[in-house]
Amino acid sequence: MIPVGDDSAETAVPDALADRFLSYMEAERNSSPRTVESYRRSLLQFREWMGERFADWSCCAGEDFRAWLYEALNLQLKPSTIRLRFAALRSFYTYQMRREGLTVNPLADVVLPRASQSLPVHLSLRQMEALLALPLQVPVDKKHPAWIPYRDAAILELFYACGIRLSELVGLNADALRRGDDCIRVLGKGRKVRLVPVGDYAREAVEKYRQLAGIPDDGPLFISRLGRRMTGRSVQLMLDKYLRLSDIPFHISPHKLRHTFATHLLDAGADLRAVQELLGHSSLSTTQIYTHVTKTRMREVYRRAHPRADWEEDVW
Repeated sequence: MIPVGDDSAETAVPDALADRFLSYMEAERNSSPRTVESYRRSLLQFREWMGERFADWSCCAGEDFRAWLYEALNLQLKPSTIRLRFAALRSFYTYQMRREGLTVNPLADVVLPRASQSLPVHLSLRQMEALLALPLQVPVDKKHPAWIPYRDAAILELFYACGIRLSELVGLNADALRRGDDCIRVLGKGRKVRLVPVGDYAREAVEKYRQLAGIPDDGPLFISRLGRRMTGRSVQLMLDKYLRLSDIPFHISPHKLRHTFATHLLDAGADLRAVQELLGHSSLSTTQIYTHVTKTRMREVYRRAHPRADWEEDVW
């Protein structure tokens, strides 16, 4: 039996209904391979947890799902992890009701823990500028090609200039940003393509890297020293290296650079819907979390605009 908290479930269990659902997610919903794999894992984990009690998906009752939820809570899994797993199950049963003739949804009355609303961590402008400068300040390892620092600089500049996801960055091909272009074509979630403006610093950094590394117009944009497409793990390891050389007091992930991109835009007066488009969020509610970290800008606007701001300022 695979416990509810085990993320290593890889057992192949024949399940034609689940296979049809996953094919539907991939072909009709244009879900990313990562989402499809996550949903597959969640379905498998629940079925394995049920063990011999599992007869058929239509026989699973609300009590079964509440028991699985109770065990997940006892294991102190994060609410976001629990909600992600149940999102797969809810989508699966919605599919069954629409396509497979199921009449009762056993998940209808299952109440999930509320998602935590932790504020996104971001870098200050000073920290971001210092991080962007590091690749070209660090001595080059003689074992590595001379263009490696320029590649690293281009990656960091592109993260900060465009706010793209890690999966989007490693998936970029060289033709996504042609020489002289002021926008980059990004393949985002749901295989949706969006155009994101690229500033002069990022564009020039990418062009310099491509020139030194001899990156052709066809093929991956960012490559390893062995000439292969970079993976998400290799990008994170690169970021970790520069973190150790910086004075930034917390861990950095590519997603924190995405948070930094969005927060700095809003602090500078960008429209929330414009930031939503740049980030590739399908819902404005996803973008609104960044408004909680722009209080400094809000206070400054209040101070400059309100006729009695000098008196009211102390109440903040």
